[in-house]
Amino acid sequence: MAIRVNPKIIDDLEGYGAEDVQLCYHCGNCSAVCPHADEFNVFPRRPMRYLQMGLERKLETSLEPWLCYYCGQCSDQCPRGAEPGETMMSLRRWLISRYDITGIARLFFKSTKVELAAVIIVALLTGIFFLGFGLWQGDINVYDGSNAFLPSSFIHNFDLALGFLVALFIGLSAFRFWWFSMGGKSAVPIPWWLYIKKVYLLPWHFFTQKRFADCEKETTRRIYLPWLAHLGLMLGYVTMLFIVMVFVKQLQAGPEINWSVHVFGYLASLGLLIGAVYMLRGRLKKNRTQYQRSHGSDWIFLVLLFIIALTGVTQHILHRSGLLLAANIVYIVHLMVVVPWLLRMPFTKWAHMFLRPLGMYFSAVRNEALTRQRSGIETTVPARKVA
Repeated sequence: MAIRVNPKIIDDLEGYGAEDVQLCYHCGNCSAVCPHADEFNVFPRRPMRYLQMGLERKLETSLEPWLCYYCGQCSDQCPRGAEPGETMMSLRRWLISRYDITGIARLFFKSTKVELAAVIIVALLTGIFFLGFGLWQGDINVYDGSNAFLPSSFIHNFDLALGFLVALFIGLSAFRFWWFSMGGKSAVPIPWWLYIKKVYLLPWHFFTQKRFADCEKETTRRIYLPWLAHLGLMLGYVTMLFIVMVFVKQLQAGPEINWSVHVFGYLASLGLLIGAVYMLRGRLKKNRTQYQRSHGSDWIFLVLLFIIALTGVTQHILHRSGLLLAANIVYIVHLMVVVPWLLRMPFTKWAHMFLRPLGMYFSAVRNEALTRQRSGIETTVPARKVA
């Protein structure tokens, strides 16, 4: 069977952040030092080789970029300065653009100006919409209850509609991810029951990001700070998204504080602020290998997230202090950042939140299928033992 070769793929990947792929001469140091590489997943070396050979289809079906958390050890140990960690990050951006059927991800990753322009336009339209709606049906001096400027029921329905749209695009990307790596383009037959056997790995990797915590086992540090910041950021966002989608009425009621809901909001806000500040500080100081280079999409991601957390906290304080006009104005600013942030989610770095746990899950399923294939074990449904 003929193998399709794309000699320009390295040039294309430069638009996603990779710059030094050709320097690699495949000594294998990167894979040797990686705490997650194994007999099935020889990364970063294998993806680097595929890139140099122009094996676009091999890269398209690869799970290995999703198994990398970019701890930077591979780049530190590279004798040629080929930056394999940054290349793996660039491949994840490239793969997101492949899974996306709209072409938006490709536009955003290839041009920071396009992404920033889209954010500004959506933010302005959002501000005009909510300001017009609020002035038309309510009083800007009323925050909640009768004649509220932005009623919680309206915000709740708006959130659900926006959430459905985002979930639709994420679902399409997840399906294409499966199709490329495990379905129609996979050379490894996967029995359906293996998906069920390993399904527990999805919530495990989603809620713990455990593999990231294992990135620096050989050091004397008890806690790997990048993992902790990453986990706080992710859990903070997921928690806040959930309570805003489901409990927005309780959040907007007041000025009394509903501690059964707000305690989770406070913890989520704390995780978002600390995580965003930690990562922004790291990129400004370039104090870790993974922060030496920052793609434009990374900066937009973190700055918007910081503004979301900051305006959310400010709006809450103003509301509880009885400064309702100021609270409503800040609320509009908050929504002007939240809406473009959510709409960007399936097409930017934040897609990692869903696609990486899927990659871990798919990898475990594929590895067991390969083990059974090599051992000559049947991949049909295991027969029940008869007593």
